[in-house]
Amino acid sequence: MAKRVAVIDIGSNSVRMVIYEKTSRFAFHLVYEEKSKVRISENAYGNNGELQEIPMQRTFDALRNFIQIAESFKTRKTLCVATSALRDAPNKQEFLTKVRNKLKLNIKIISGEKEAYFGAIACANLLPIQKKALSIDIGGGSTELAYIDHKNVSHTTSLKLGTVRLKELYFDSKDINGAIEYIDSQLKNIPPQKIETLIGIGGTFRAISSAIMYQSNYPLNKIHAYSYGVKVFSKYIDKVLSSDQCKLKNLCIEENRYDVIKPGTLILQRILKKLDINNIVTSGVGVREGVYLADLLRNSKDKFPHNYNTSVRYILDAHVDDKYFSNQLALLSKKIFDLTSDYFHIDTKYRYNLAIAAKLYPAGRSIHFYSQNKHTYYLIQSALEYGFSHKDIMLIATLTRYAKNKLPSKTHLDKYKELLPQANITKTLSYLLSLSIILLSHRPRNIDFFMRFEDGTLFITSSNNLYLAKDALDKLRCEHGEFKVIFDS
Repeated sequence: MAKRVAVIDIGSNSVRMVIYEKTSRFAFHLVYEEKSKVRISENAYGNNGELQEIPMQRTFDALRNFIQIAESFKTRKTLCVATSALRDAPNKQEFLTKVRNKLKLNIKIISGEKEAYFGAIACANLLPIQKKALSIDIGGGSTELAYIDHKNVSHTTSLKLGTVRLKELYFDSKDINGAIEYIDSQLKNIPPQKIETLIGIGGTFRAISSAIMYQSNYPLNKIHAYSYGVKVFSKYIDKVLSSDQCKLKNLCIEENRYDVIKPGTLILQRILKKLDINNIVTSGVGVREGVYLADLLRNSKDKFPHNYNTSVRYILDAHVDDKYFSNQLALLSKKIFDLTSDYFHIDTKYRYNLAIAAKLYPAGRSIHFYSQNKHTYYLIQSALEYGFSHKDIMLIATLTRYAKNKLPSKTHLDKYKELLPQANITKTLSYLLSLSIILLSHRPRNIDFFMRFEDGTLFITSSNNLYLAKDALDKLRCEHGEFKVIFDS
């Protein structure tokens, strides 16, 4: 049976639990998620950080339910961490002891630097490769920062900035100037490296990005790895800060965030004034994923192996029975790409996307044979979660949707225009995947033909008559009328 692990994160604003299931050594997927807005830090910052009785009881009750849920999933172990609110509370031991004695749950209070590290390794491992980036996780009581360059994490920093903290100390008394002065004093501790990209972790950032995504009619419903320009981001947060509750609704901010969205947004506005940032990337992962990865990857320096992608591996584990054919198809598609890419004037960066599309193409068959392409398409859109940009995901999904049947439709290409390459490139890649599938119609044990490409013609030489491939190829159309496939005897 696959191993399941629960991770609980006790923050100043919310307590959250995720349950992950391993499908192979480094492959995993989310099987359950729950959160409760317990506000354990409520009224603490005005009382020298002392946790108050009612918020502590709310948190205890939520944890009791979380443990029951984890037991129902037969989790192998539960990792529970607490951040700023408990870290700063003089009376934290009272809460820790009660939870340990009555719920048999050991809570590990992590330092601010460790919290920043967990969030950053989640981003470094589960986002597309980031260069010269700063991760920022705005919580209820603190804000964590880390420098990310490729897969490397450094300069982890924790600041005493948080939405609930700022609300209670400044916003409730309408002392906005005091809040700005306090934020700016804390931001002096930002890592000194050159920062080009801001990676946003946590509820405040996701709320802003979700609203921007909705208002721009973005074609893909996926917040993780959603990226956009800093000008759009800056303009939107200025609107948030100048809006009353009615206008916040018009800006697509959820009602349960009305009281804390402005403190978090003000932190972001002051950061933009301090740093020369070009790109915004939204992370759907954070501390919980980092805690899980630190446990999963503890023997590999908190990094996945080179050229390993956990989402690809999960889809293969869960949905592809014939992995030999899947690998054959990926290998053949790369060979055909290498032979023809110069002729079609296709950038070599698309070779990887084509190979992943080929490898995952059979996945939808596990759901329903006659609608394989449709199900593979939706699986990739939703489950190809980690390590890919939205452009990568959309191209890979598109190639599998139209594989072997026809070229991508104009309607589809128009709908996803901002995420797909030029139409001629998408159609050509689609044709190459379809051609690869057709050439393996007879399911050989090994690829039993040779290929050479000359003057716009792909010559296929085989001792097998490849009847099924020839028949299917007659029904497949290529955009390049001068491109031919000829079977040699």
